[in-house]
Amino acid sequence: MSRTLRPDAVFIQAVIAGALSFAHLHDLAEAAGQDDWKAWAYPVSVDLLLVAAWRRMRTDAENRDAWLWFAIALVASLGANIATAGLLDLNNVPAWLRILVAGWPALAFLGGTLLAHAPAAVREPEPMDQPHVEPTADVTVERAPEPAPELPPADAAPRDAPPQPAPTAPAVPVPPALLDHAQKIADAHQAQTGAPIDTATLRSRLGVPPALADAIAVQLA
Repeated sequence: MSRTLRPDAVFIQAVIAGALSFAHLHDLAEAAGQDDWKAWAYPVSVDLLLVAAWRRMRTDAENRDAWLWFAIALVASLGANIATAGLLDLNNVPAWLRILVAGWPALAFLGGTLLAHAPAAVREPEPMDQPHVEPTADVTVERAPEPAPELPPADAAPRDAPPQPAPTAPAVPVPPALLDHAQKIADAHQAQTGAPIDTATLRSRLGVPPALADAIAVQLA
């Protein structure tokens, strides 16, 4: 199957513009003292640097070196085209322009080397389409309450063991004379107040220790 060649206006325009720029660069290099094949090599060097910088910018838009060398090549191409438009006497080229033309090969070699060895931007892989998963219905599982563990029965108190009697305080001997005196004080207190005397009052009246006062109160009761 044969393909029909169709003229493209953009392609034709690019060829014409490239040819004119190529000729202007050649004429400027020849006027600056670069003769024979060297004059033809200058347009190739400028255009190749321009294309290399443009391709690096396409792959890595944030590469500042690519923008810098693209601007340098563009200024060199535009400068040559403007200089050959009658603004510069090609029969009497100034010394500074000869220096720029002579130093261009080293500058272009440096730019091309830096662009060739500049690391390309690493693009993150696009996420793969995940298979559609149907949502599952929520299932509630009810668990029966576990029975509480049975505790072993407490050991009953032995029935044969007799109850232990409460310890009693040892009896404190009360002198008869002191007991008679305490009886008189208790009778006088009851006659005055109408109530029997308590142990604290009896102890304060007799001036005896608490144990002896308790023993006297027990015998007076």
